[in-house]
Amino acid sequence: MQKITTYLWFNDNAEEAVNFYVSLFNDSKIISVVRHREVGPGPAGQAFFITFELAGQQFYALNGGPMFKFTEAISLYVNCQTQEEIDTLWKKLTAEGEESRCGWLKDKYGLSWQIIPTSLGEMMQDADPARAGRVMQALLQMNKLDIAKLQEAYNG
Repeated sequence: MQKITTYLWFNDNAEEAVNFYVSLFNDSKIISVVRHREVGPGPAGQAFFITFELAGQQFYALNGGPMFKFTEAISLYVNCQTQEEIDTLWKKLTAEGEESRCGWLKDKYGLSWQIIPTSLGEMMQDADPARAGRVMQALLQMNKLDIAKLQEAYNG
């Protein structure tokens, strides 16, 4: 059991969202669903609490009602090895959602994600400030990140 687990609060569509998220990543599954019974804060049969895994990491989801909404102050950061992985996740997660800058997006459920190439961290931490600076300038011009363009900026 992991010590710290991300807990996601949804209004009433946690099960739909979890099914969508599980479909996006290998090594992902729904572990358990606790449903409302005849007496409870939600409609009988609706998912109340869901335990699930994305890429082997455990999460919890709750249908807690409309009191709280997701904000960009928290996001799920996805390390991507290839441009194909970035493109695929970007397309699926922005469908009915919205793009933002520098690899950030918001999905149709309002949850913010960062779809980031693993190589970006290596380029940004280069000891040569000119190289890292060129990468930063390229990054600031992008919504969905483009590994080839970032590498081109890095190489100068």
